[in-house]
This record gives sequence, structure tokens and C-alpha cells, in this order.
Amino acid sequence: MPSIARVFGRTSSLPHRPDRAAAARLAGSCVLVGLALFLAGAPLLWAAAAVIGAALLVTLCIEPASGLIALAGLIPFGRLAAMPLRGVDAVDLLVALTVAAWLAQGVARRRITFRPPPLIWPLLAFVWIAGLSLTQAGSWSEGLPEWLKWVEFAALYLAAAQILDRKRLAWMLGGLFLAGLAETALGAYQFLRQAGPEAFVLMGRFMRAYGTLQQPNPYAGYLGYLAPVAASLALGGLGQWRQQRRRADLWIGLACGGVAVLLAAGIGLSWSRGGWLGLAAALIAVAALRNRRTAILTVTALALIALVIALFGTGWLPGTVAARMADLGNYLVGPDPAQMASPVVGGTEITDANFAVLERLAHWEAGLRMFADRPWLGVGIGNYGVAYARYALPHWYDALGHAHNVYINFLAETGILGAVAFAVFWLGLAWHALRAGWQPLLAPVSDRAPRASHTSPLALDLRTSLAIGILGTLVYLSVHNIFDNLFVQHLQLQLALLMGGLAGCHPERVDPVRCAAARI
Repeated sequence: MPSIARVFGRTSSLPHRPDRAAAARLAGSCVLVGLALFLAGAPLLWAAAAVIGAALLVTLCIEPASGLIALAGLIPFGRLAAMPLRGVDAVDLLVALTVAAWLAQGVARRRITFRPPPLIWPLLAFVWIAGLSLTQAGSWSEGLPEWLKWVEFAALYLAAAQILDRKRLAWMLGGLFLAGLAETALGAYQFLRQAGPEAFVLMGRFMRAYGTLQQPNPYAGYLGYLAPVAASLALGGLGQWRQQRRRADLWIGLACGGVAVLLAAGIGLSWSRGGWLGLAAALIAVAALRNRRTAILTVTALALIALVIALFGTGWLPGTVAARMADLGNYLVGPDPAQMASPVVGGTEITDANFAVLERLAHWEAGLRMFADRPWLGVGIGNYGVAYARYALPHWYDALGHAHNVYINFLAETGILGAVAFAVFWLGLAWHALRAGWQPLLAPVSDRAPRASHTSPLALDLRTSLAIGILGTLVYLSVHNIFDNLFVQHLQLQLALLMGGLAGCHPERVDPVRCAAARI
């Protein structure tokens, strides 16, 4: 039986006929005339949207990477541009158009080049098991959009790995950082001017920053995806400048360092304890993994901090920060969630200060009950909120939509099979980023590949710094996700873009032996 590539190769190798060209020109003319008639009679808003949409389609067809760059800046603002279809917004539409434009461009050029990126098979295995868990779902209207979210993640990762190279990656990172800075500025305004819900007010003078993401924790999580990457690029640029004294490295290091500081400040303004812990762990990982010297300095600094805490406690911390972090121990030694049937839990009165902790504990317990009841495939992806009423503890009846712990959430919704599949993907990604970040640093100088300054607008070793930054992002998410679920509101698409960029700037990308190309 002939392969698909051969079948397509034979059918597409037919010579172009004049009548086909004439028909194409006639169809194009009809489309332009129809568009002109629509613009002439449509309202101004619809006409502007049509023009912008047409321009975007043309740009995407010429350069699909422009869709990834636009997507990088659009992710936090997707909820502001909802579509008529439930659960779909401008971000979903742009992802679909970008993937379609990349495929269409390959068809037009009669060459689709596909390089399977790292960890794609564990990711697809998780997507398949998550889809299988829908057989247990009580509501497909809730489960299907959640499953499609991970299908979208995998599709974007695949496309980004094919589209991005070092030059396009630099532009994409710029889009991510500019959007992050815009969110930081909006969060600072909300913090200082108390612009937002009364429930977010702090100390009567300030307000927890939440940006366009509606809640402080997702806001901190959004910035947490980016801050470790910016910090790693800053360390990489300054390290290269110290060794080779190239001005471009210095400016890149200073610019990325400024971005990292501002993003970290935004996380601080969110007043998210999980965000603070995740950021601290991520920055420690980025600094320790940069090279041997920074690893030694990081370990020394941690030992000194531990010594100070042992001798003087936490009294040297600002009072509001110490109070904010004081009840984190309740997650480990707090009251038994099964006793949360009265206003007093284990002798501790429920107050505004500890309510959030106890509420999370109650939802963790409900998620574990779901897992115990359906251990293999769970209650169905996206169905935690649907099933919550059957497993809720007394007096904790309000479903929050997820378990506020992504590990328990995966166990509850996809069972042990889905949780293990995701863990394999997650740990494999961390190992891949660690190898990509440390192998060039551990190799002898004589064995390192020569650096060609004209191959990238970035003079620093972009791939090494990006790999360490992605590892920092994984550390951040692993910590913060203990207390929340940061795979919401399209935030996970940032990780898909970063993963695709790491795969796209691989030094062996141009090796034809490693490229699986199908000529159409």
C-alpha cells in the first residue's frame, strides 16, 4: 500500500493548468468584492474588526511566527475578548489560526517539515488518558472544554517547535515580557489606588494586585511563568559580558534583569503566599544551576539565611509579611478536615485570617475522596466542580471549580493513570531542561561549539539560559501548584511557547538527517 506522502506526491505533481490559475484569480476577485460590499454596509466596529482580521490572516499566511508573537502578548487579555461560542476567546482563535497558517504554508510550498519535539509522546499519552477519563464524566459540557485545553496545549507546542528559531524566539520572548510588564503596571495601579473588589483590600490602604486575571493567585502565577526565564536570561547576558566584554550581552543582561525585578515585584503585590514561595524556590534554582560558582554562592547564602532564622527567628521580617506566612504550617499540621463541621475546628476558631487555609484543606479532602471512590480514571477531566457536592465536607459546600492543588486535582479528575502520565511528562520536561542547561556549561571549553554572532540577535547563549529559565518556571509551578491550579485562563500556553522555543533553537535543528520532511 503506498504511503500517504507518495500518494500526495503523485497527486500534487500534476502540472498547473491555465484554467486552474484563472479560476483562482476569479475566486480571489469575488472574495475581494464581497469583502468590499460587506465593509460598505457594516457598522464601524464590525468593519474595523474585519479589516484587522484580514490583515492578521495575511500576516499569518506570510509568517506564521507572527501568530506566536501576537499570542505571547495576548494570553493575559484573552478573557477581555470572548467569542460567541462558550469557553472560546481570542486566544483560542489565534492558536487555531496560527497552527492552520503553518500547515497551509507548508502545503503551499509543497514541503511540510515536522520534527517531533522532546516529550511529545508522554504529553500525547496524558492527553489521550485525559480524554479517556471523559467516559466517567458527569458533565461533558464541563469536561470537553477542559480536555480541549490540553489538546490546544499539545498542538501549540508542536507548531511552535517547528516555527521558532533563535531569531523568532527572541521576538516571542519580547512579546511575553511586554505583556508581563503591562500586567505588572496594572497590578501596581490596583495595589496603590485600591482599584478592585473590597475583599482584596490590604491593611486598609492597599489592595491585592490581580491584573486582568480576576484573582490574585492566577495573577501571581502568570508572572511566575516568566520571572525565572527573565532572571536566567539576565544572568546569562551578564555572565557572557563578564567573559567576553561584548556590549550587546551587557544591555541584554541589564534589560532582562530589570524585567525580572519588575515581574517579581508584581508577584509581591499579589500578596500570594504560594507565589512568594514558588518565586523564592525558582530563583534559587536558576541561580544555583547557572554554573558551579553560582551554585556555591547560592548554597552559602541559603546556609546563612538558615543560620539567621535559627538564631533570631523571623522577627526581622516585616510584620505584615511574617503574619501572612505564619499560617502556612496549617497545611501540614493543621486541623483534621473531617472535623470541619463546626465554626470551631480542632479548638481553632475560623477567622478571616485562616479561612482560606481551611477552605483549601476541605477541598483537598474532597478531591482525595473522589480519587478513593474512582481511583483509575477519576470523575472525569473538568468535573471536579460537578462531582464536588457528593464529596463535600459539612459546612464547606461551595465548589471552587478545582481542588486548589493541581496534584490532587489530577488524581480526582483523571485518576492514577492520568496523574502518572502527567508526572512522567512533567519530570521528563524538567530532566530535558536540566540537560540542555547544564551540558554546555559542564563541557570543556575546547569542546563547545563555536559561536557565530550573526546567527542570532542575542549575543548570549540563548538556549542554555532559556533551558535554565524553563527549569526555574517548572520549579515555580511545582511549588505554587501545591496551593492552587495555575493551568487556567490560558496560562499554560506560555509554557508551550517556551518549550517550543527551546526545541526550535536546538543546535542540530538544521541537520537534514534529523528532519522528517514530507514533500507534498
